[in-house]
Amino acid sequence: MAGHIQDRWYKTETGPDGKGRRVKTDRYGTGKRYRARYIAPDGTEKSQSFPDKQKRKAEAWLANIEADMTRGDYVDPNAGKITFRQYAGEWLETLTTDPATRAATEMRLRLHATPHLGSRAMSAFQPSHLRLWMRQMEDAGLSPAYRRVIFAHVSTLFTAAMEDRVIRTNPCTSRSVKAPRLDPRKVKPWMQQRVMAVRLELPDRYREIIELAAGCGHRQGEAFGLAVEDVDLLGGVVHVVRQVKLVNNRPVFAPPKGGKERDVPLPDSVGSALAAHITRYPPVEVTLPWKTLDGPPVTATLIFYGLGGLALIRNRFNDRVWRPALRAAGVPTGRENGLHALRHFYASVLLDAGESIKALSEYLGHHDPGYTLRTYTHLMPASESRTRAAVDRVLRDVGASDDGPTTAQPPA
Repeated sequence: MAGHIQDRWYKTETGPDGKGRRVKTDRYGTGKRYRARYIAPDGTEKSQSFPDKQKRKAEAWLANIEADMTRGDYVDPNAGKITFRQYAGEWLETLTTDPATRAATEMRLRLHATPHLGSRAMSAFQPSHLRLWMRQMEDAGLSPAYRRVIFAHVSTLFTAAMEDRVIRTNPCTSRSVKAPRLDPRKVKPWMQQRVMAVRLELPDRYREIIELAAGCGHRQGEAFGLAVEDVDLLGGVVHVVRQVKLVNNRPVFAPPKGGKERDVPLPDSVGSALAAHITRYPPVEVTLPWKTLDGPPVTATLIFYGLGGLALIRNRFNDRVWRPALRAAGVPTGRENGLHALRHFYASVLLDAGESIKALSEYLGHHDPGYTLRTYTHLMPASESRTRAAVDRVLRDVGASDDGPTTAQPPA
């Protein structure tokens, strides 16, 4: 056995005859009688106390400890006493994601998880606690998509606690705990008339962002980070290699989302629009730190920039430029009508023209063509129409004769 059971109510003493005998200790009749003791894998002594008449329970507990150590599944019973709040703080310190993602994760946990889960010990969580917490988020009016992101953070945190041998199981993986389902709303791309209407309402220095996003599928930060050296007018390609993003509300240069650089075909119409824009508003050199606020300085000759030659910042651009243009064009200013809507327009144009999901996924910079398919499958030309057209092409002239496709042909 990995340890032994100590009876704290009795001890063995050697009598006058040289034989051992059991005598009561000073603790007799008070406190828990049995203490199961063992040496943990890290070399420290651990113990667990049990009341009188529970020696068999103590032995069974100790046997389970020994079995866990043999299998390599040992978890220190005291490790799980750390609270969710304490472990979350340690976990956030070890995240290796980019600073903006780490800050967003910290904010979501601080606002929506820690207030409900923070004081409970990690080993004390039951699936019911997670179900109650998720119901509280729902009652607070958080959208299913947002709740799903927060739930993913918490589940990842519990998985890390398992790997750190703080807890045995992740309560988020219980069959009774379900991640919030997303709203079954489908992407509704803008019509061309709306794209052009919003373009006309934008200040002249920002109008070609419309062509870039609607004609090449750039994200907002990628459009802000586009440099003149990234545009190959002769080769008909634009290189997406950086974006402008915010870290603690300050701009930095960073790789595109997911760290995935890509090349996108540059249509002549978009190339001409960018060339005209460059003539009217010569690109300026902007220097920002790379990825983090204390990262190395990187200089790019940006095509789109704000007054004073500063990099465009998402929040300020949306408040002062984008939403006023939407209102002037009679377009609702909801989240679904952000600059990202132009990427949906770009996807709808390519799919309508027969472009493959795989190619579209590469042009959009998605991590997985399956995600592209799930997002835009309803925009693909209807299979029923393709089926009818294919059959009609083969059978169009069959009805004019008595021979059908199943008519047996005479032997030669």
